Order: sequence, then structure tokens, then C-alpha cells
Amino acid sequence: IRQSAAVMLRLRVKKHWNKISPNDRESLKAVVLQAFAVETEHKVQHSLSQLCAVMVKHETPDRWPALLQLLNQSTKSTNPHDRRIGLLLLNKVIESNPEPFKPHYCQLLQLFSTVLQDYDNPPALYYCILTLTAITAYTGTEEMKEMRAIIPSLIVALKHLIKADQEQASEAMEVLIELMEIEVSIIVPHIADIVRFCLEVGTDTALSDSLRVKALSCITFLIKLKSNSVLKLKLLGPILQSIFPILTAAPPAGEQDPEDEEDDCGDPTDSDNPKHSAAQMIDTMALHMPPEKLFHHLVPLTQACLTSENPYQKKGGLMCLAVLAEGCADYIRSKMLPSLLQTICQSLSDSNRVVRSAALFALGQFSEYLQPEVSKYCAELMPLLLGYLSTLSEAKIGHVTKVFYALENFMENLGSDIEPYLSTLMETMLSALNNMENLKIKELAVSAIGAIANAAKELLVPYFPPLSESLNGFLTATTEEMRPLQNQSLDTLAVLARTMGKDVFGPLAAECIQLGLKLTDAIDDPDLRRCT
Repeated sequence: IRQSAAVMLRLRVKKHWNKISPNDRESLKAVVLQAFAVETEHKVQHSLSQLCAVMVKHETPDRWPALLQLLNQSTKSTNPHDRRIGLLLLNKVIESNPEPFKPHYCQLLQLFSTVLQDYDNPPALYYCILTLTAITAYTGTEEMKEMRAIIPSLIVALKHLIKADQEQASEAMEVLIELMEIEVSIIVPHIADIVRFCLEVGTDTALSDSLRVKALSCITFLIKLKSNSVLKLKLLGPILQSIFPILTAAPPAGEQDPEDEEDDCGDPTDSDNPKHSAAQMIDTMALHMPPEKLFHHLVPLTQACLTSENPYQKKGGLMCLAVLAEGCADYIRSKMLPSLLQTICQSLSDSNRVVRSAALFALGQFSEYLQPEVSKYCAELMPLLLGYLSTLSEAKIGHVTKVFYALENFMENLGSDIEPYLSTLMETMLSALNNMENLKIKELAVSAIGAIANAAKELLVPYFPPLSESLNGFLTATTEEMRPLQNQSLDTLAVLARTMGKDVFGPLAAECIQLGLKLTDAIDDPDLRRCT
């Protein structure tokens, strides 16, 4: 009941503060602080502190001296419980109004440097770090010295918080990203310590995935902002030595990595787990570090993976090659493309599906970022990809997605070199459109036809009649489950309109316009409207 009263009052105050008379405001301020001082239930204290935060928004801290006095007393109290509650209140009022407290920042930072050593009071550490995160964006040159001095204590406090509550620690670690983003010079003297701490957390398999991901993403962010400092401090070698075991780790017995699950159809470097964070870190290194320095450390590690008998070691090596393609494109083109493509080709024929999947992803990345050179290896690669297509019906959907990803990126830039493979490709695609039950596979096939059309152009004309017939059924679909396929069909129709030439597509122009107007009017779907 007390909590509900605080919540309802907060909503009222938020909207109608100006309608409250000055006398009532003063008595309300006094009552709220009094209630906070005697309250013992955490959830009520939490709601009361949020109520105070809304009132401060209207009143500014200096017009509420009693609040400042309560904060001062409680945060410096000898009683650990009082300190914890005082820091909760401080956190809520500052989080919602960081700027009005600016005159008090230096004093606050002195308080934080004391609180961060209160290791036996994890909630106090947590609220203190959240408050530090909230003021970071508003600090100026006058607070720099104190901010820098606080970093070593902050790292030790985070270690203690991890032991007490991993979820809170994961949220609190956001402070490191905030410090880097707002004023990276604060952390420059402490880069080595931050990297060591984050590697410790990121490599500890006893900790939660979300906490490990947060730690690894801190290093990734640091590499993005300060790659030169990371190199100068000779941290690149230790970082790679630490993250390669994460990249090549086998999943727990009886389980699979998320991207090897049967129904997965996303980008293997997307989701939230330590292995993907390790891959993203190498991706960021490739984009922000000189390739020769990066490859000096990476080559021995990657070679060891790729020559291993363990499928997860091989997969890790291939994932590493895949994420290097964008950032190190010129270096790979000029120095190592034939040997890397040979490795990928061999892996495409590996007996283990995990390895084959990773090789398809790597080939897709190479095809996307290393054009036009990759297209020269058409004779070696197309037969392998066509071999994959011949087993579509019994393959798992996640695997099929990766086949199409590699195939599309590779075909798109072939131009007339696609001709020898065109009949096999189109037979497979048309068969998938007409005979496959799975809507996802149909969607992938429609998308692939767009890529084929971009390469083949007028060579595709003979296939246009059966193709437009198949697409027509999808374009006029009305059910929700058909929507992704309908959208993809519209995108591919656009490619055909561009590539088939006026004589072939002209007769359909009026019909297409009518369809477009009808779809825009009849179906309220933003994606469909964009495609239309």
C-alpha cells in the first residue's frame, strides 16, 4: 500500500506540480523525506527515491536543502544500511537530473572514492557506480583529476561486485564504456589495467555469459577508440592469446552453438554470447589496426586452429578469417587470397557440418568484401556451391541459410561468367519455389534469383515466363505468414525490372503499377510499403 501511494503520488507530481500551492509543496517535501527516513522495506524506499527524483526535477537541488542534508548524512553514516539507502536515493535523484548537481560533482567524486572501498556493502558499490555513470557525460576539466584517480578503486570495486551479484556487476560495467565514450583521456593512463581486468572476466567460464560479453565488449570499444595505445602497450598479443580459446571453445556436451542450431538463420556474429564477442573484437581490430601488425599475431593462432582435428578449433579459425575480410580486404587481396580461399574450399568439403557452416559464412564474407578478385575463382567455387544446392531438401534450415548467403554474395558479381551454371541454378531455384514446403527456403530462393539476375541480366530472359508465374503467386498473397516471402518477391521483381530490359518487362509495367497501388492501400505493413 505504501509503495502504491508513492507511485501514484509520483505520477501526480510529474504531471501537476505547477498546480500544487507553494505551501503544499513544502509540506510534501518534508513528508516524503520523513517517510524515506523511517521506511525499512526496500521496494518502498525505491519508489520513494523515484518520487524524490521527480520532485527534484521541478525544484532543483538548491531549493531543497533538507534533501541535500539527508543525502550528506546518510551517505557518510557509520551504519552500512543507512549508507546503502542514502546511495540509493542519491542514485535516483542524480540519474534523472544529472546537470543541476554539477556544482556538487567534486564533492561527490570524493564521496565515491571512499564508497568504492566499502567492499562489504555490495549494494552501496552498485548504486555508487551507477551514479558515477550518470554524471560522467556532464563532467568537465575541473573534475578530470578526481575522475582519473578513481579508476583503480573502480576496478577493484567491480571485482567485489562480481562476487556478490553478477547481474548488477554487468550493469555497473557500463561505466567503463561511458568513460571511454565521453572522455577517453580519463582512462588512457589505466588502459592496461582495464584490459587485464576485462580479459579476466571475459575468459572466466564460471561467470554468466552476459557479464563476459559486457567485459569483452569493453575491450572491443577500447580498440575502436584507442587502437594505437593498445598496440603501444603491447596488449594485442595478450588479448588475442586470451580470446582465441573463447573463439574455439566447444559448446557444453549435447549442445550446439546458437548459429549451428537447426532453425538458426541469422548472422553468426550477431547474438549475445562470448564466442561472438570474441569474433566481433577481431572484426574491430581488422577495421582499426594496421593489418601487418594484426596478422603478425594472428597467423600462428589461426594456422594452429585450421590444422587441428577438432571441428570447433577449425570453426574458430574460419570465423577469424571471415571477420577479417572487411577490415583487411586490401591486405588479403594482395598477400594471401589464393591460400585462404584454398583453405575455405577444403573446409567446404569437411566431414563435419559445424566446419562446413563456418566455411560457408567465411566464403560469404570474402565474396562480399573481396570483389572482384574472388570472382576469378569461379571454376573452383561454383561446383562446390552447386553441390550444396543439390541437397537442399534434406539440409537443416540454418545450414541452407548459410549456403544461400555464400551463393548470393558470390554470384552477384560474376557477370556473364555465370552463364555455364545458369541452367542448373535456375532449375534448382524454380524447383524450390514450386516444390518446397518451407517458406523460408522459398524466400531465400527468391532472393537468390535477384542476385542471379544482377549477374546474368538478359541471359535470364528465357527463364522469365516460369519465373514471373511463380512470383505472381507470392506477390498477391494475403496471409501474414507469407509476408516475408511477399516482401522478398517485390525486391526481386524490382531487380528483374532493372535487368530484363524494356521489351521483356514493358508489357507487365501497368500490371505492376496496379499491384503496387493495391498493396500500399490494402496492407498496413511498413516493410511491405518500403518494398513496394
